[in-house]
Amino acid sequence: MHKRTRFLGLLGIVALLIVGCSTPPPPEATATPTRTPPPQETAVAAPAPTSTPTLLPATPTETAPPTPAVAEATPLPLDVNPFTGEKMESAEVLNRIPIAIKVANDSGARPQSGLNSADLVFEHFAEGGITRFTTVFYGKEPEQVGPVRSGRLIDLELPAMYGAFFGYSGSSMGVKERIRNSDLFPTYIASPDFGAGQTYFYRVPREGKLWEHTLFTNPAVLRQLADEREINKRPEFPRLMTFSETPLEGGTPIDYFDINYNSSGKAEWTYDPASGYWQRATSGVTQKDALTSETLTAANVIIVYAHHVETDFWEEMIGNTSNWKHSIEIQVWGTGPTLVFRDGVMQNGYWERHERNHMLTFWVAEGHPIPLKVGNTWLQMVPLGTTSEEIKEGQLHFTPTGVVPFGR
Repeated sequence: MHKRTRFLGLLGIVALLIVGCSTPPPPEATATPTRTPPPQETAVAAPAPTSTPTLLPATPTETAPPTPAVAEATPLPLDVNPFTGEKMESAEVLNRIPIAIKVANDSGARPQSGLNSADLVFEHFAEGGITRFTTVFYGKEPEQVGPVRSGRLIDLELPAMYGAFFGYSGSSMGVKERIRNSDLFPTYIASPDFGAGQTYFYRVPREGKLWEHTLFTNPAVLRQLADEREINKRPEFPRLMTFSETPLEGGTPIDYFDINYNSSGKAEWTYDPASGYWQRATSGVTQKDALTSETLTAANVIIVYAHHVETDFWEEMIGNTSNWKHSIEIQVWGTGPTLVFRDGVMQNGYWERHERNHMLTFWVAEGHPIPLKVGNTWLQMVPLGTTSEEIKEGQLHFTPTGVVPFGR
């Protein structure tokens, strides 16, 4: 089949308007609050790409999406995990704080521990084409998670979205200062940077692994610290994702897609009809959980397009100054395009986050949520300028591009 390259962007949402629904204007969202608030700033919604984007058809036949029964997610029963839609053995399981943990994803860190137990995994650019994971645990408690690595600017946002206690190994001076001045500090932060050392984080030497890939923790250990700080309780969630065993009608059949993150390789997802889950590989190598040796899987994989902007401080200062890497701010507030993959089908839509304590929600149009499959979700963060190429029918290749250089 003739290869076609298309730019994925905000007009993909506009295409949905043809069916008679309207997309709301980008909402204003407040910037990361500080412990001693300065005059309130308003975050700028992510701008549209400068090129004229075209999105792959919403469905092979361009049929209109159905009208959902509800406009917004209704409150969930107390024994249903709001991050996965799964019914737990008891509501008591959820009477605790979610735990977010930073995990490495460079080749020397694999296989990582505990990823298959996470309710949510965010993969995002760290710097220089390398990606890193922020994992969120609520329903399950794996015995080990890691290797634990340093935080990034996106970690000022993710714990706030999910009411989570955040564990990580440290950060650059710029990120450290931002965290110190945020509303997360010190109560919701666990890091050796701020005195949470042994007991909460521990070394597990592994043959052939660098020292930086030997730091681990787990949700149970970090909840001990949350207990000490008297915050180990169920959060309130003012906005909820929608889950359903029945997918939205229509969409585009997709059984494989990859995202070329450059230095970290291609994140590959292949749909397995037998299990109903997406299976993860990186650059052709199946990615596994070190605890179980099982392939990493996801009920849902969501590509989240967001404005990526280089800041005025550095994450990496190795070698010649021309090779130094700026920290990247990924602006996960306001609204932006999204692609939701479940059950071998891709749905076009947009993500939304109105307030700091709102989790990301996903929509085909105003009042029309995209129901996720019950189970875990991986969220692949990419810049707004990301392009797509059709490898062949039902298979897509994405190339992230569009990080705004510092000073532009």
